[in-house]
Amino acid sequence: MLDLKFIRDNAEAVEANLRNRNMQADVSAVVTLYDQRSSAIQDLEGLRARRNENAGKMKGKLDPAERETLIQEGKDLKAQIPALEERLAEIETSLMREAERIPNMMHPDAPVGAGEDANREVKQVGTVPHFDFPPKDHVQIGADLDLMDFETATRVSGTKFYYLKNEAVYLELALSRFALDILRRHGFTPMITPDIAREEVVAGIGYNPRGPETNIYSLTDDDGCLVGTAEITLGGYHAGQILEAEALPIKLAGISHCFRKEAGAAGQFSKGLYRVHQFTKVEMFVYCLPEQSDELLEQLRGIEEEIFSTLEIPFRVVDTCSGDLGAPAYRKYDLEAWMPGRGESGDWGEITSTSNCTDYQARRLGVRYRDGNNRRFVHMLNGTAVAVSRALIALLENHQQADGSVRIPAALVPYAGFDRIGPRATAE
Repeated sequence: MLDLKFIRDNAEAVEANLRNRNMQADVSAVVTLYDQRSSAIQDLEGLRARRNENAGKMKGKLDPAERETLIQEGKDLKAQIPALEERLAEIETSLMREAERIPNMMHPDAPVGAGEDANREVKQVGTVPHFDFPPKDHVQIGADLDLMDFETATRVSGTKFYYLKNEAVYLELALSRFALDILRRHGFTPMITPDIAREEVVAGIGYNPRGPETNIYSLTDDDGCLVGTAEITLGGYHAGQILEAEALPIKLAGISHCFRKEAGAAGQFSKGLYRVHQFTKVEMFVYCLPEQSDELLEQLRGIEEEIFSTLEIPFRVVDTCSGDLGAPAYRKYDLEAWMPGRGESGDWGEITSTSNCTDYQARRLGVRYRDGNNRRFVHMLNGTAVAVSRALIALLENHQQADGSVRIPAALVPYAGFDRIGPRATAE
């Protein structure tokens, strides 16, 4: 959530930011409610001061008429104060409801627009492979090498679920451990996080926990939700706390299952593992001082680049446009891997994203740091180290061989325990 005074004093800029993001919120309502709250607080403080003054006078020497006047004035004040307190609470509830609909401001250098075509390509890393045979997509590779089973998962769990089998199981574990080891070298504390978070934490991070447009699975008769990313549980880790400035930045690496409804997602680019309801992800999360966050965003992006460069997967970096930032993000970079089986002749597909959310999430979750005698909101950042399902797509499709096998990149071999996945021998 943005600072309310900032919204009040910069209403035109906030409105322009909404237009750039192609989002809707009632900025004028926030300004009106902010002024109403200020007025109500002032009135309430005035009544309380009068009540205290009245009580002080009652302790003095008074004639009967003066005492009776003060007693009646005290009764009137006692009746007015609760009514004004109730009115103030109503105003604050409405103010918070409207303010939470307003997204974070965006970085001045972030491209303005909507859709993938509006994203700005920053650079490409690696060489897009050119095969001397017709390349397969990961679904066909998985079927030929007996690595995944979508059909049975649909019968058992529903569409967009899957079974991983044989070497694919070891690849999931290998990718997770490989990413965690890199993050530990960069000073991250490794964690296994809960797969459930309370609704107030989910909402504090910036996700809508319930409603027709939510992407979150909510638990029936409970205030819990299945997390769509460890960003939620890592962001909630220090909720309501005051951190010491000297301890920042705090860098956490969380591995979790991720559950997403992905409602309405369809089409050839969503088939197979690309858009599923459940997957494993290693997530980076950082709490830092405000002056550190821009540099840390570049560091998180650099770690993502290191991971996928080491896995020998060609990718490009894009600076995400305003319409695709999401409400909490001030700036966001995506890594898009080359996926040879995507479309008719291959295409880029998102494999990671990293965002600087400044103090937007911290303000909602109440995460501050001690700055002398002051308490200020930290900045919070998140980034994907490895989303295993999409990493598997890129790995299988880019490293496929003419004989139908898949080569395992050298850096992953010690974790996987094999350097190649070949066709299974058939029984005589």
